[in-house]
Amino acid sequence: MKKVSIIIPVYNEKATIQKIINKVLKSNTLKLKREVIVIDDGSTDGTRDLLKKIKNKEIKIIFFKNNKGKGSALRAGFKKASGDIILIQDADLEYHPSEYPKILRPIISKQVKVVYGSRELSGKNIHSSAIFHAGGKFVTFVTNFLFKSKLSDEATGYKAFESKLLKSLPLSCKRFEFCPEVTAHVLKRGEKIMEVPILYTARHRHEGKKIKTMDGIEAIFTLFRVKFIK
Repeated sequence: MKKVSIIIPVYNEKATIQKIINKVLKSNTLKLKREVIVIDDGSTDGTRDLLKKIKNKEIKIIFFKNNKGKGSALRAGFKKASGDIILIQDADLEYHPSEYPKILRPIISKQVKVVYGSRELSGKNIHSSAIFHAGGKFVTFVTNFLFKSKLSDEATGYKAFESKLLKSLPLSCKRFEFCPEVTAHVLKRGEKIMEVPILYTARHRHEGKKIKTMDGIEAIFTLFRVKFIK
């Protein structure tokens, strides 16, 4: 393992994008060379202007003319990634790049090919709302039921993969169904997903949180689609 590609999808995150990029650039990637790929998903709030000012060899920026969704942005980032490991980083400040070592280490040591940072395992995290938390728990329950897994946090924003495995998955996601789709495909392949505890600073809808109730319904549908159709 020589390089990690950190993929950051962003849509209308003017208030946080520079802060998260600074944190990512200062993160400990366990001696792996770092490649940061930012995908602007058609932002209209000034995020694009901030990104255009960035001049750093470690950072590649992809601009979408129109908003296509998180899944589309991630898949575009995966195609550009040249690292041995691909790690997903949200553009808000809910997830902390200081946690990278515990996420990367199991893949570097070849224990597993997939690691999820679980918000549930630390026992210290507070979620943005009871409904949001319950929705995530239910999607995780359905995942475990369908694929006989033992995950605690399927919907976590911190996911890392051996690049070869991730790029071999037939992903078609466009929006927030990325999480259930990639999880379902990984488990269907028989790959183990290791979870490690992470800290999580939840933000609320008025602060820019975008996921909605319909995304939870779509997540359930996606799990069944991958399990029984393809």
